[in-house]
Amino acid sequence: MNLFIYGLILFIFLALPPVAELAESIMAIHMHMQMPLFAVAGILMTPFLQRLAPNFFRTWNKDGIPGLLLALVVISYWLIPRAMDDALIHYSVELFKFFSWTFLVGVPLMDSWKKLSLGWKRGTFLFLTVAYTIMAFVYIFAEEQLCNNYLVIEQQTLGWSFLFIAICIFLYFMITFFERESDENPYFEQ
Repeated sequence: MNLFIYGLILFIFLALPPVAELAESIMAIHMHMQMPLFAVAGILMTPFLQRLAPNFFRTWNKDGIPGLLLALVVISYWLIPRAMDDALIHYSVELFKFFSWTFLVGVPLMDSWKKLSLGWKRGTFLFLTVAYTIMAFVYIFAEEQLCNNYLVIEQQTLGWSFLFIAICIFLYFMITFFERESDENPYFEQ
């Protein structure tokens, strides 16, 4: 119950208009801090929600794949520059961003991760590496402004941060890949 309360407090704090406005004023913070922090709020709420509706999670997300795919689809949607712009312009899209990152990314990922096979976990890391690398090149080398609410220099900064995160995910993948081969990897506990 404590984790749920912490997650709810984090969700409410992030949704406060001054906090949301500050986070959304800088493109890299909007993408790489605000959105993932909403997912963290969902992750914190998941154990309580699992106890509240155990049959739903057991039936709907039996092997973890539906939850993982849902989370990856939502993450992919929010990588689109137009989605970020819409979240700044339309209040309903901003509310959807808060809801989707919390309950369609954070909760399904937390519920799915322990249920997934090693192959699906590795595939997730590779997917995120490729997606973030593509987005890095899109944002870095776009000659035009992709987001109407952010400057081109902020776009390029976001692109470089995407590239940095993609490299970190890939390095983590490689480290855990070889550690798992020797059966000494605590990161991929089943």
